[in-house]
Amino acid sequence: MTMPPEFGVRREGPATLDDVGEDAGLVERIRTEIRATGPMPFARFMDLSLYDADGGYYRGPASRPGRAGDFITAPELHPIFGATLATGILQIRDRLGAPVPFTIREYGAGGGALARSMLAEVRDAGLAPNVVRYQPIDVDEQRSSELEASLADGSLIDYVDRGGATPIDGVVLANEVLDALPVHRVRRRGGSLRELAVDVDRDGRLVEVEVEPSTAALGERLAADGVDLADGQTAEICLAVDGWLDQAAAGIRRGVLVLIDYGAPAHDLYDPVRRRDGTLRAYVRHQVHDDPYQHVGRQDLTAHVDVTAVERAAHRAGLSTIGITTQAEALVSLGIEDRLQRIQGDPATSFEGYRELRGALLRLLDPAAMGRFQVMLFGRDVPDDPAGRPLGILAFRLPKGRTGARDGA
Repeated sequence: MTMPPEFGVRREGPATLDDVGEDAGLVERIRTEIRATGPMPFARFMDLSLYDADGGYYRGPASRPGRAGDFITAPELHPIFGATLATGILQIRDRLGAPVPFTIREYGAGGGALARSMLAEVRDAGLAPNVVRYQPIDVDEQRSSELEASLADGSLIDYVDRGGATPIDGVVLANEVLDALPVHRVRRRGGSLRELAVDVDRDGRLVEVEVEPSTAALGERLAADGVDLADGQTAEICLAVDGWLDQAAAGIRRGVLVLIDYGAPAHDLYDPVRRRDGTLRAYVRHQVHDDPYQHVGRQDLTAHVDVTAVERAAHRAGLSTIGITTQAEALVSLGIEDRLQRIQGDPATSFEGYRELRGALLRLLDPAAMGRFQVMLFGRDVPDDPAGRPLGILAFRLPKGRTGARDGA
Protein backbone atom coordinates (compact mmCIF):
# COMPACT_ATOMS: atom_id res chain seq x y z
CA MET A 1 0.00 0.00 0.00
CA THR A 2 1.31 3.47 -0.88
CA MET A 3 1.55 5.66 2.20
CA PRO A 4 0.13 9.19 2.26
CA PRO A 5 2.80 11.94 2.26
CA GLU A 6 2.38 12.77 5.96
CA PHE A 7 3.68 9.36 6.97
CA GLY A 8 7.02 10.10 5.38
CA VAL A 9 8.07 12.34 8.27
CA ARG A 10 9.71 9.47 10.13
CA ARG A 11 11.20 7.67 7.13
CA GLU A 12 14.99 7.73 6.90
CA GLY A 13 15.66 5.15 4.19
CA PRO A 14 15.34 1.46 3.44
CA ALA A 15 16.80 -1.14 5.76
CA THR A 16 16.51 -4.89 5.93
CA LEU A 17 13.82 -6.18 8.27
CA ASP A 18 14.69 -9.87 7.96
CA ASP A 19 16.19 -10.08 11.45
CA VAL A 20 13.65 -7.92 13.32
CA GLY A 21 11.46 -10.86 14.31
CA GLU A 22 8.98 -10.50 17.16
CA ASP A 23 8.88 -10.92 20.90
CA ALA A 24 7.86 -14.57 21.05
CA GLY A 25 6.92 -14.51 24.72
CA LEU A 26 4.64 -11.52 24.25
CA VAL A 27 2.97 -13.03 21.19
CA GLU A 28 2.30 -16.26 23.08
CA ARG A 29 0.78 -14.33 26.01
CA ILE A 30 -1.49 -12.51 23.55
CA ARG A 31 -2.55 -15.83 22.00
CA THR A 32 -3.24 -17.30 25.44
CA GLU A 33 -5.43 -14.36 26.45
CA ILE A 34 -7.40 -14.51 23.20
CA ARG A 35 -7.98 -18.25 23.53
CA ALA A 36 -9.19 -17.75 27.08
CA THR A 37 -11.43 -14.71 26.62
CA GLY A 38 -12.16 -14.41 22.90
CA PRO A 39 -11.16 -11.82 20.31
CA MET A 40 -9.13 -8.99 21.83
CA PRO A 41 -10.05 -5.34 21.19
CA PHE A 42 -7.28 -3.74 19.16
CA ALA A 43 -6.70 -1.20 21.95
CA ARG A 44 -5.74 -4.05 24.28
CA PHE A 45 -3.44 -5.54 21.63
CA MET A 46 -1.77 -2.16 21.03
CA ASP A 47 -1.33 -1.58 24.76
CA LEU A 48 0.42 -4.95 25.15
CA SER A 49 2.49 -4.47 22.00
CA LEU A 50 3.84 -1.12 23.18
CA TYR A 51 3.78 -1.19 26.98
CA ASP A 52 3.81 -4.79 28.25
CA ALA A 53 6.35 -4.88 31.07
CA ASP A 54 8.14 -7.95 29.71
CA GLY A 55 7.98 -7.47 25.96
CA GLY A 56 6.39 -4.16 24.98
CA TYR A 57 8.10 -1.97 22.40
CA TYR A 58 8.61 0.97 24.76
CA ARG A 59 9.78 -1.19 27.66
CA GLY A 60 12.77 -2.82 25.98
CA PRO A 61 16.43 -1.82 26.20
CA ALA A 62 16.86 -1.08 22.48
CA SER A 63 16.99 2.44 21.06
CA ARG A 64 13.59 3.67 19.83
CA PRO A 65 13.67 7.25 18.51
CA GLY A 66 16.76 8.55 16.77
CA ARG A 67 18.80 7.79 13.69
CA ALA A 68 19.89 4.45 15.12
CA GLY A 69 16.34 3.50 16.10
CA ASP A 70 13.06 3.05 14.26
CA PHE A 71 11.91 6.64 13.72
CA ILE A 72 13.10 10.17 14.29
CA THR A 73 11.26 12.93 16.14
CA ALA A 74 11.93 16.66 16.06
CA PRO A 75 14.27 16.73 19.10
CA GLU A 76 16.47 14.01 17.60
CA LEU A 77 16.49 15.79 14.24
CA HIS A 78 18.43 18.77 15.63
CA PRO A 79 18.89 20.59 19.00
CA ILE A 80 17.48 23.78 17.44
CA PHE A 81 13.99 22.37 18.00
CA GLY A 82 14.36 22.08 21.77
CA ALA A 83 16.27 25.37 22.06
CA THR A 84 13.54 27.22 20.17
CA LEU A 85 10.79 25.54 22.17
CA ALA A 86 12.57 26.60 25.37
CA THR A 87 12.11 30.21 24.28
CA GLY A 88 8.35 29.69 24.33
CA ILE A 89 8.49 27.90 27.67
CA LEU A 90 10.40 30.79 29.24
CA GLN A 91 7.80 33.19 27.83
CA ILE A 92 5.15 31.14 29.63
CA ARG A 93 7.23 31.50 32.81
CA ASP A 94 7.17 35.28 32.41
CA ARG A 95 3.40 35.26 31.84
CA LEU A 96 2.96 33.30 35.07
CA GLY A 97 4.94 35.92 36.97
CA ALA A 98 8.22 33.96 37.17
CA PRO A 99 7.25 31.54 39.96
CA VAL A 100 10.08 29.85 41.87
CA PRO A 101 10.51 27.09 41.17
CA PHE A 102 9.19 27.06 37.62
CA THR A 103 8.83 23.40 36.65
CA ILE A 104 9.00 21.77 33.23
CA ARG A 105 7.43 18.31 33.41
CA GLU A 106 8.00 16.25 30.26
CA TYR A 107 6.01 13.12 29.45
CA GLY A 108 7.74 10.62 27.19
CA ALA A 109 11.16 12.05 28.07
CA GLY A 110 12.86 8.97 26.60
CA GLY A 111 16.57 9.37 25.95
CA GLY A 112 16.50 13.08 26.75
CA ALA A 113 17.13 14.69 23.35
CA LEU A 114 14.51 17.34 24.05
CA ALA A 115 15.59 17.80 27.67
CA ARG A 116 19.21 18.43 26.77
CA SER A 117 18.49 21.14 24.22
CA MET A 118 15.81 22.82 26.37
CA LEU A 119 17.89 22.83 29.54
CA ALA A 120 20.98 24.07 27.74
CA GLU A 121 18.93 27.06 26.59
CA VAL A 122 17.63 27.59 30.13
CA ARG A 123 21.16 27.46 31.50
CA ASP A 124 22.45 29.84 28.86
CA ALA A 125 19.64 32.26 29.75
CA GLY A 126 21.21 32.48 33.21
CA LEU A 127 18.42 30.69 35.11
CA ALA A 128 19.76 28.65 38.02
CA PRO A 129 18.59 25.14 38.96
CA ASN A 130 16.75 26.47 42.00
CA VAL A 131 14.70 28.66 39.65
CA VAL A 132 13.88 26.10 36.92
CA ARG A 133 13.28 22.43 37.63
CA TYR A 134 12.89 19.66 35.05
CA GLN A 135 10.84 16.52 35.74
CA PRO A 136 11.14 13.63 33.25
CA ILE A 137 8.24 11.17 33.06
CA ASP A 138 8.70 7.91 31.17
CA VAL A 139 7.01 4.53 31.22
CA ASP A 140 10.35 2.82 31.80
CA GLU A 141 12.21 3.59 35.05
CA GLN A 142 15.51 2.35 33.64
CA ARG A 143 15.26 4.85 30.81
CA SER A 144 14.69 7.67 33.30
CA SER A 145 17.84 6.66 35.16
CA GLU A 146 19.80 6.61 31.92
CA LEU A 147 18.44 10.06 31.09
CA GLU A 148 19.78 11.45 34.37
CA ALA A 149 23.20 10.02 33.60
CA SER A 150 23.22 11.57 30.12
CA LEU A 151 22.25 14.98 31.48
CA ALA A 152 25.09 14.80 33.98
CA ASP A 153 27.52 14.67 31.05
CA GLY A 154 26.23 18.06 29.92
CA SER A 155 26.33 19.68 33.37
CA LEU A 156 22.52 19.81 33.36
CA ILE A 157 21.74 17.25 36.06
CA ASP A 158 21.30 19.91 38.75
CA TYR A 159 18.12 21.02 36.99
CA VAL A 160 16.53 17.57 37.30
CA ASP A 161 13.86 16.81 39.90
CA ARG A 162 12.57 13.24 39.87
CA GLY A 163 9.26 14.29 41.41
CA GLY A 164 6.11 14.12 39.37
CA ALA A 165 3.06 13.74 41.59
CA THR A 166 2.84 17.21 43.14
CA PRO A 167 0.94 19.85 41.12
CA ILE A 168 3.35 22.37 39.64
CA ASP A 169 3.59 25.98 38.59
CA GLY A 170 5.00 25.66 35.11
CA VAL A 171 4.66 23.68 31.90
CA VAL A 172 3.61 20.09 31.27
CA LEU A 173 4.99 19.02 27.91
CA ALA A 174 4.34 16.01 25.68
CA ASN A 175 5.98 15.79 22.27
CA GLU A 176 4.69 12.89 20.15
CA VAL A 177 3.17 11.04 23.10
CA LEU A 178 -0.55 11.02 22.36
CA ASP A 179 -0.10 9.30 18.99
CA ALA A 180 1.18 6.20 20.82
CA LEU A 181 -1.77 5.87 23.20
CA PRO A 182 -3.76 2.67 22.49
CA VAL A 183 -6.62 3.09 20.03
CA HIS A 184 -9.74 1.12 19.27
CA ARG A 185 -10.35 0.44 15.59
CA VAL A 186 -13.87 0.55 14.14
CA ARG A 187 -15.51 0.08 10.75
CA ARG A 188 -18.93 1.09 9.48
CA ARG A 189 -20.92 -1.79 7.99
CA GLY A 190 -24.19 -0.56 6.52
CA GLY A 191 -26.04 1.04 9.40
CA SER A 192 -23.93 -0.59 12.11
CA LEU A 193 -20.66 0.23 13.81
CA ARG A 194 -18.33 -2.75 14.11
CA GLU A 195 -15.13 -3.02 16.11
CA LEU A 196 -11.94 -4.54 14.74
CA ALA A 197 -10.50 -7.10 17.15
CA VAL A 198 -7.58 -9.51 17.15
CA ASP A 199 -8.15 -13.27 16.97
CA VAL A 200 -5.99 -16.36 16.44
CA ASP A 201 -6.49 -18.55 13.38
CA ARG A 202 -6.04 -22.35 13.30
CA ASP A 203 -2.35 -21.89 12.44
CA GLY A 204 -1.75 -19.64 15.45
CA ARG A 205 -1.47 -16.43 13.46
CA LEU A 206 -2.92 -13.16 14.76
CA VAL A 207 -5.72 -12.03 12.47
CA GLU A 208 -8.24 -9.22 12.28
CA VAL A 209 -11.94 -9.91 12.88
CA GLU A 210 -15.03 -7.73 13.14
CA VAL A 211 -17.08 -7.93 16.34
CA GLU A 212 -19.75 -5.98 18.18
CA PRO A 213 -18.31 -2.83 19.84
CA SER A 214 -16.73 -3.66 23.18
CA THR A 215 -18.05 -0.40 24.65
CA ALA A 216 -20.78 2.08 23.78
CA ALA A 217 -18.18 4.83 24.29
CA LEU A 218 -16.93 4.23 20.74
CA GLY A 219 -20.17 5.31 19.10
CA GLU A 220 -20.56 8.07 21.67
CA ARG A 221 -17.13 9.49 20.79
CA LEU A 222 -17.98 9.64 17.09
CA ALA A 223 -21.32 11.29 17.90
CA ALA A 224 -19.62 13.85 20.13
CA ASP A 225 -17.20 14.61 17.30
CA GLY A 226 -20.10 15.01 14.86
CA VAL A 227 -18.71 12.16 12.75
CA ASP A 228 -20.73 9.74 10.63
CA LEU A 229 -18.39 7.20 9.03
CA ALA A 230 -19.04 6.14 5.45
CA ASP A 231 -19.97 2.55 4.71
CA GLY A 232 -16.78 0.47 4.78
CA GLN A 233 -14.70 3.25 6.34
CA THR A 234 -12.15 2.27 9.02
CA ALA A 235 -11.16 4.64 11.80
CA GLU A 236 -9.27 4.79 15.10
CA ILE A 237 -10.75 6.05 18.36
CA CYS A 238 -8.49 6.83 21.30
CA LEU A 239 -10.54 6.53 24.47
CA ALA A 240 -7.33 6.54 26.52
CA VAL A 241 -6.76 10.23 25.83
CA ASP A 242 -9.38 11.20 28.42
CA GLY A 243 -7.56 9.50 31.27
CA TRP A 244 -4.21 10.79 30.07
CA LEU A 245 -5.51 14.38 30.01
CA ASP A 246 -7.01 13.96 33.48
CA GLN A 247 -3.63 12.90 34.85
CA ALA A 248 -1.65 15.59 33.06
CA ALA A 249 -4.08 18.34 34.03
CA ALA A 250 -4.15 17.23 37.66
CA GLY A 251 -0.41 17.92 37.73
CA ILE A 252 -0.87 21.62 36.92
CA ARG A 253 -1.58 24.09 39.72
CA ARG A 254 -0.87 27.12 37.55
CA GLY A 255 0.51 26.75 34.09
CA VAL A 256 0.25 25.43 30.57
CA LEU A 257 -0.07 22.00 29.00
CA VAL A 258 1.83 21.93 25.69
CA LEU A 259 1.01 19.03 23.36
CA ILE A 260 2.81 18.52 20.05
CA ASP A 261 1.70 15.71 17.77
CA TYR A 262 0.50 14.79 14.33
CA GLY A 263 -3.25 14.92 14.13
CA ALA A 264 -6.24 16.92 12.98
CA PRO A 265 -9.69 18.10 14.06
CA ALA A 266 -12.32 15.38 13.85
CA HIS A 267 -13.93 16.60 10.62
CA ASP A 268 -10.55 16.22 8.88
CA LEU A 269 -9.29 13.17 10.74
CA TYR A 270 -12.37 11.14 9.80
CA ASP A 271 -12.72 12.45 6.25
CA PRO A 272 -14.32 9.56 4.30
CA VAL A 273 -12.22 10.15 1.18
CA ARG A 274 -8.77 11.04 2.49
CA ARG A 275 -8.93 8.84 5.61
CA ARG A 276 -11.09 5.93 4.43
CA ASP A 277 -8.64 3.34 5.77
CA GLY A 278 -7.74 5.18 8.97
CA THR A 279 -4.32 6.39 10.08
CA LEU A 280 -2.84 3.46 12.01
CA ARG A 281 0.74 2.77 10.94
CA ALA A 282 3.73 0.75 12.12
CA TYR A 283 7.33 2.02 12.13
CA VAL A 284 10.43 -0.13 12.21
CA ARG A 285 13.98 0.82 11.15
CA HIS A 286 12.70 4.03 9.56
CA GLN A 287 10.26 2.16 7.37
CA VAL A 288 6.50 2.52 7.55
CA HIS A 289 3.81 -0.05 6.79
CA ASP A 290 0.23 -0.85 7.73
CA ASP A 291 0.45 -4.35 9.26
CA PRO A 292 0.35 -4.14 13.08
CA TYR A 293 0.68 -7.94 13.44
CA GLN A 294 4.26 -8.10 12.17
CA HIS A 295 7.21 -7.66 14.53
CA VAL A 296 4.98 -7.59 17.63
CA GLY A 297 6.82 -5.87 20.48
CA ARG A 298 9.56 -4.70 18.12
CA GLN A 299 7.82 -2.05 16.05
CA ASP A 300 6.12 1.20 16.92
CA LEU A 301 2.37 1.58 16.40
CA THR A 302 0.83 5.04 16.03
CA ALA A 303 -2.37 6.74 14.96
CA HIS A 304 -3.19 10.38 14.25
CA VAL A 305 -4.51 12.37 17.19
CA ASP A 306 -8.12 13.57 17.31
CA VAL A 307 -7.57 17.24 18.20
CA THR A 308 -11.30 17.77 18.79
CA ALA A 309 -11.38 14.98 21.39
CA VAL A 310 -8.19 16.26 23.02
CA GLU A 311 -9.62 19.75 23.43
CA ARG A 312 -12.87 18.41 24.84
CA ALA A 313 -10.98 16.21 27.33
CA ALA A 314 -8.78 19.14 28.37
CA HIS A 315 -11.85 21.23 29.11
CA ARG A 316 -13.40 18.43 31.16
CA ALA A 317 -10.15 18.24 33.11
CA GLY A 318 -10.46 21.90 34.06
CA LEU A 319 -8.14 23.48 31.50
CA SER A 320 -8.99 26.22 29.04
CA THR A 321 -7.80 26.47 25.46
CA ILE A 322 -5.04 29.03 25.00
CA GLY A 323 -4.49 28.27 21.35
CA ILE A 324 -3.92 25.63 18.68
CA THR A 325 -1.49 26.17 15.83
CA THR A 326 0.93 24.21 13.66
CA GLN A 327 4.52 23.37 14.50
CA ALA A 328 5.75 25.52 11.61
CA GLU A 329 3.79 28.54 12.82
CA ALA A 330 4.91 28.01 16.43
CA LEU A 331 8.61 27.69 15.59
CA VAL A 332 8.57 30.74 13.32
CA SER A 333 6.79 32.69 16.07
CA LEU A 334 9.60 31.76 18.45
CA GLY A 335 12.32 33.00 16.10
CA ILE A 336 13.75 29.77 14.70
CA GLU A 337 14.69 31.48 11.43
CA ASP A 338 16.64 34.15 13.35
CA ARG A 339 18.46 31.36 15.16
CA LEU A 340 19.47 29.89 11.83
CA GLN A 341 20.89 33.21 10.70
CA ARG A 342 22.85 33.69 13.94
CA ILE A 343 24.33 30.21 13.65
CA GLN A 344 25.16 30.83 10.00
CA GLY A 345 27.03 33.99 10.98
CA ASP A 346 28.98 32.30 13.77
CA PRO A 347 32.62 31.72 12.69
CA ALA A 348 32.61 28.47 14.66
CA THR A 349 29.87 27.00 12.44
CA SER A 350 31.24 24.53 9.89
CA PHE A 351 29.77 24.10 6.44
CA GLU A 352 28.66 20.56 7.28
CA GLY A 353 27.08 21.72 10.53
CA TYR A 354 25.19 24.49 8.80
CA ARG A 355 24.02 22.19 6.02
CA GLU A 356 22.72 19.68 8.57
CA LEU A 357 20.96 22.43 10.50
CA ARG A 358 19.35 23.92 7.41
CA GLY A 359 18.12 20.51 6.28
CA ALA A 360 16.62 19.89 9.71
CA LEU A 361 14.93 23.29 9.71
CA LEU A 362 13.34 22.67 6.34
CA ARG A 363 11.91 19.41 7.61
CA LEU A 364 10.66 20.98 10.85
CA LEU A 365 8.81 23.70 8.93
CA ASP A 366 7.71 21.77 5.83
CA PRO A 367 3.88 21.60 5.69
CA ALA A 368 4.22 18.21 4.00
CA ALA A 369 6.35 16.88 6.89
CA MET A 370 6.71 17.94 10.53
CA GLY A 371 5.53 21.49 9.89
CA ARG A 372 1.91 20.38 9.93
CA PHE A 373 2.10 18.83 13.40
CA GLN A 374 -0.41 20.35 15.80
CA VAL A 375 0.78 22.44 18.77
CA MET A 376 -1.98 22.60 21.39
CA LEU A 377 -1.83 24.84 24.47
CA PHE A 378 -4.24 24.49 27.38
CA GLY A 379 -3.91 26.38 30.63
CA ARG A 380 -5.01 26.87 34.21
CA ASP A 381 -4.87 30.29 35.92
CA VAL A 382 -2.69 31.82 33.21
CA PRO A 383 -3.00 35.64 33.34
CA ASP A 384 -3.98 37.52 30.22
CA ASP A 385 -1.41 39.85 28.73
CA PRO A 386 -2.34 43.48 29.62
CA ALA A 387 -1.93 44.48 26.00
CA GLY A 388 -3.93 41.49 24.76
CA ARG A 389 -0.92 39.91 23.06
CA PRO A 390 -0.86 36.11 22.66
CA LEU A 391 1.95 33.98 23.98
CA GLY A 392 4.92 34.08 21.63
CA ILE A 393 4.41 30.47 20.61
CA LEU A 394 1.05 31.50 19.13
CA ALA A 395 1.98 34.94 17.79
CA PHE A 396 2.88 34.05 14.20
CA ARG A 397 0.70 35.55 11.51
CA LEU A 398 1.14 34.66 7.85
CA PRO A 399 2.20 37.45 5.51
CA LYS A 400 -0.46 38.35 2.98
CA GLY A 401 -0.58 35.89 0.11
CA ARG A 402 1.43 33.17 1.85
CA THR A 403 -0.09 29.74 2.31
CA GLY A 404 0.10 28.33 5.81
CA ALA A 405 1.06 24.82 6.88
CA ARG A 406 -2.44 24.22 8.22
CA ASP A 407 -3.89 24.54 4.71
CA GLY A 408 -1.98 21.49 3.53
CA ALA A 409 -2.93 19.25 6.44
